[in-house]
Amino acid sequence: MEAAHHPELHDLGPTGKVEKVTAGKLHAVQYLVALILAVLITGLWRLEVVGADNFRALAEANRIRKVPILAPRGRLFDREGRLLVDNYPSVTCYLLREQVKDLEADLPLISKGLDIPIEQIHATIRRYQLAPKYEPIPLKQDITPDEQAFIAAHRDELPELETLDEQRRLYPRDGFAAHLIGYVGEVSEQMLDDPRYAFYSPGDVVGRSGVEQTYDALLRGTDGSRDIIVNSHGKELGHLGQTLAIPGKDLKLTIDLDVQMAAEKALEGKIGAIVAMDPHTGEILAMASRPTFDPNQFAVRLTKSYWNEILNNPDHPLLNKTIQAQLAPGSTFKIIMSVAGLQENVAQTMHVQCNGGATFYGHFYACDKHHGAVDINNAIPYSCDTFYYTLANRLGIDTIAKYATSLGFSQKTGIDLPDEASGTMPSTVWKLKTQHAPWYAGETISVGIGQGAVTATPIQLARALSGVASGGVLRRPHVVFPDEVPPEQLQAIHETFPGSGEATIPLTSENWETITDAMAAVTTTGTAAPAHLEGIDFAGKTGTAQVMSHDALARAGGGHKTDPNAWFVGMAPRRNPDIVVAVLWEHGNWGNNSAKLAAQVIDAYVNKQRKRDNNLRIAITPEPAEPQTAPSTQSIPSTPSATKPQPSTPTPSAE
Repeated sequence: MEAAHHPELHDLGPTGKVEKVTAGKLHAVQYLVALILAVLITGLWRLEVVGADNFRALAEANRIRKVPILAPRGRLFDREGRLLVDNYPSVTCYLLREQVKDLEADLPLISKGLDIPIEQIHATIRRYQLAPKYEPIPLKQDITPDEQAFIAAHRDELPELETLDEQRRLYPRDGFAAHLIGYVGEVSEQMLDDPRYAFYSPGDVVGRSGVEQTYDALLRGTDGSRDIIVNSHGKELGHLGQTLAIPGKDLKLTIDLDVQMAAEKALEGKIGAIVAMDPHTGEILAMASRPTFDPNQFAVRLTKSYWNEILNNPDHPLLNKTIQAQLAPGSTFKIIMSVAGLQENVAQTMHVQCNGGATFYGHFYACDKHHGAVDINNAIPYSCDTFYYTLANRLGIDTIAKYATSLGFSQKTGIDLPDEASGTMPSTVWKLKTQHAPWYAGETISVGIGQGAVTATPIQLARALSGVASGGVLRRPHVVFPDEVPPEQLQAIHETFPGSGEATIPLTSENWETITDAMAAVTTTGTAAPAHLEGIDFAGKTGTAQVMSHDALARAGGGHKTDPNAWFVGMAPRRNPDIVVAVLWEHGNWGNNSAKLAAQVIDAYVNKQRKRDNNLRIAITPEPAEPQTAPSTQSIPSTPSATKPQPSTPTPSAE
């Protein structure tokens, strides 16, 4: 009792003796208690005041689930409004990780009910391991009614499984226009690292090629969502509200379904490409590439077997040959040579005696025939190599390159499709830059007939030759009508796909008429005479391009893959044409074989236009009030009259 009245506090130490507690120790304890109380009060204040809204939202999330409503993708139509690409209703099964209690224990049942190997489920989960836990993981797309019934029947046992209604792409069968249309697929991890896909999440479906890729921002729409009330087991109890999805924009393509069908039919069973274009506007009327692929295989999860089948195909089904095949253009390049020769005032006075070839710089360059006397008027329908060897030697490589590049060679056209190739147009500067070697005059000779280092794509050839036939006016090719796209997005697309675009080259009317009349003779008495279309002003140029040198060909011992590539670029009518068609038939042997394919497309187009014009005239012609003799009317001529005499009749060559 005495200690209670002593000014110092005492306590029993370990020795049993009374020890004094100093005032400093007492104050330290007091400060420590005060600090702990301050921390607790601060934490309570943060929980109750600062974090109130956050925890309220978390608590709300425990009873409210936000289910996405996926926007249907915009449909694709042809130029006349005929449906090309649609959507179909589908159901996808998702895994809700927030609802999982013991996933490993549930996996055998999930695997059996959804017919998915457990290893595949693990792989899917690993792919999304960095995604937020609240984000659902797509386990299986396009599930069957039986699988939907399984999920509904095991709702209490497997609350982590959820279904979601979606709209999936439905493409034409047999790969029809597949390279132009493209396909959709899940956004890849590499794409997510690209700033262009910053707003996408794993599992999102995006355009992966063709129109689907270029116009993805317009086609994909804006997703909505639905708020549903769930209990602790994830069972749905009711609805709170929803934000409707905004469907993607429908797009009208420039292709004509009838012309596209003609191109697809002409190319059936072959390897190559056909592209048809309206030179007045640059609108693509048809685009076909073979071999093709089935984009419907990509619309759901792509199977490994189908992917391997595509990858192992040596003819590259995913390659859009109309804009990506970079090959020697062969004798179609002689039109560019003719432009250069005439505009430089060299070809007008050239007269060559073709005795089956000519010697330049100590090397003999062969021609496929003995054409005799050749000038510019019959050089094109003859397709005389000797004439163009001589012309190339006189012009020189840099003059040839100047005209070729002005017509779009070695440049992308700027078509609104991804991964267009630019081709090659050699020159002295080009060789120094790429090979660090000088250009030799002998190399120019082969370039004069579209061989050597020069390469081009079918779309480049179509645009170049249609520009020549249109008096020197070249348009930017495109597959979607510009008025379908908001101006700011159209500008962005032009910046994304730069190219030579719109251009005009100098071409005198005399030279224009000379070249186009000679091209018309190609399909009547020249190298493409077997493709002649009666009653249609059909002009063009054949091309046969070797795929290997004569020495390599001899070592290869022949075979289909050693046959030359067959080219043809044709148009109707010969001047200011309404349609131009470029055909590449790989290993098709002779250009006149490709000319027959182009003729099928030209014929389908012209006959359709005539039928439409005839129906229009019938529709607008009023019936007379009473019988009377109808005045004679002048029918619309099917072919324009030539302003110059036709070239002398040549002997058709094999090309």
